[in-house]
Amino acid sequence: MHWTSFASRVIKGFLRRWDLRIVRGESLWRSISQLHRQPIPNPSATAERPSEPFIKNYAGAAVGRMQIPFDFAVVMPSILRPTISDAIESVFAQDFAGRVQLLIGVDRPAGDAQTIDQICRIVPSRHAVTMFYPGYSTSRRHGGLHPSWDGGALRTILSYLANSRYLAYLDDDNWYAPSHLTSLHGAIQGFDWAYALRWFVHPRSRQPICVDRWESVGPTPRGTMVDPAGWVDPNCFAIDKFACEAVLRWWGIPRRNTDRAMDADRNVFDILSTEFRGRGTGEATIFYALDESDRHRHPFRLQMIGAERYASAAVLNPGKPREQATCSLEVPALAPEDGEG
Repeated sequence: MHWTSFASRVIKGFLRRWDLRIVRGESLWRSISQLHRQPIPNPSATAERPSEPFIKNYAGAAVGRMQIPFDFAVVMPSILRPTISDAIESVFAQDFAGRVQLLIGVDRPAGDAQTIDQICRIVPSRHAVTMFYPGYSTSRRHGGLHPSWDGGALRTILSYLANSRYLAYLDDDNWYAPSHLTSLHGAIQGFDWAYALRWFVHPRSRQPICVDRWESVGPTPRGTMVDPAGWVDPNCFAIDKFACEAVLRWWGIPRRNTDRAMDADRNVFDILSTEFRGRGTGEATIFYALDESDRHRHPFRLQMIGAERYASAAVLNPGKPREQATCSLEVPALAPEDGEG
């Protein structure tokens, strides 16, 4: 470790005793203007003919008044991939006893919204679904204003819109195990945020391959093979939005000098792990579809998984249930200072 990094850690640790820190004002108050180099979107993105805006609501028989806060909300930014049916049905299949609100925000409708109508014909009795598309994308990638390429400002907007203190997140190509919300709700009590572990899933066969033990393992001062302070995938998060309100806007702000502008979740994790108290469930309850086009992470993941095991998972096996038994690992609770790398 370079001496300047060591000195910075010592100074930060000393100041933390009095809840003090050294922060550049521009980084705090003008964060978007400090992004510097960002990818340039395809000019044809703004030329696409937008779909008509819409908002749709579905509610189960026992939801009651929508004004009453829900016990958990799930935020799902989407481009209406065909796999969204798996994602929504996994939320409906939760064994969580409380009321659940699912909020789906459409960034750019690449699929048919009628798919959601078909899935939501029968909503669980204590669930409600709100889906909306404003008629335009909020992401610079598709002609919008906000710099994050994976959803623009949608995660931030939906997080504030959610009528629940507790928020979980799910992309439309992944899905939950039935116990996901229950285990997160238990873990977050007395803490500011919680996280689960995840299964790697083959993107074509949709078969689980193995538990991710190398990347999304939680904050750790020892780091991982790819992240110096550990990491948690956003699909694995649960946030107490009252305690962590300051982090919500960072869902729409990628890292400086990024080449993809799809790493706002890294900013969110950095803030959560250093400023707030988190606890892991110790259970792998997220099924995460791998992205073979990710030239930064996929080669490493393939190396860790093993080429033979990955190839075996590519073959659809009807006798192998997709919702395998969850894998439990020992995950300690972490105070903010424990998450610093």
